[in-house]
Amino acid sequence: MSTQHTYRVIVRGTWEGLTEEKRALLLAELDLHGLAQMRFTPEGSLTYDAALKHFSYRYEVVSDAADGEEMAGALAEERAEAALRERGCGHGALRSTVTDLDTMKINRKGSRQAPR
Repeated sequence: MSTQHTYRVIVRGTWEGLTEEKRALLLAELDLHGLAQMRFTPEGSLTYDAALKHFSYRYEVVSDAADGEEMAGALAEERAEAALRERGCGHGALRSTVTDLDTMKINRKGSRQAPR
């Protein structure tokens, strides 16, 4: 049995070839996809602004640790491409940033005890 790790992946891209109809729809849904709605979820959280130039998806991906961050990034990019295709929105190349939550070091403030 292999070890599973949880990854947080941000997939970034640029809108391309948006029709006026798609632009109007994205602008109408802007409140649903603003900064306040950013969440890491398995389904992905789409964010963009009114300029409709760039977008990002935030995913939480659970994958075999042996496959590493590269696989988690590839899985998230595939999910983003499928979601964009379903919306009928064109995009440029996607790039991802991956954080392995299971290996991330957390520095807690005040965790050190003062010498006595």
